[in-house]
Amino acid sequence: MGSPPPCIYLQVSGRGDTVAAAHKPVAVICHAPWTLVDVGVIDGRRMTSYPSLQTDLKNAGADWVDEDVVVDRGLITSRSPKDLPAFDRALAAELSRSRSGSDAG
Repeated sequence: MGSPPPCIYLQVSGRGDTVAAAHKPVAVICHAPWTLVDVGVIDGRRMTSYPSLQTDLKNAGADWVDEDVVVDRGLITSRSPKDLPAFDRALAAELSRSRSGSDAG
């Protein structure tokens, strides 16, 4: 079965705010952005997700948009697996920026 997705690990371990504060890239897709609500890192962030989550994310303070991928200060979000090509490109670019020490998108 493998290990849990990083977003679930961050939620369960309580490390999500630590990772966000360290400006480390966090990438979530489909319903995974929902797990970031309890971590408390989406208030004021521009993001996307599977459309059925938009109300919950907006209520938690997110600026929810219907786009294939959104990058906001190292948080990479995407709507669904059909958006994987754009998600993969954004994740690769953000990891490259992170490694080079550039500001996150």
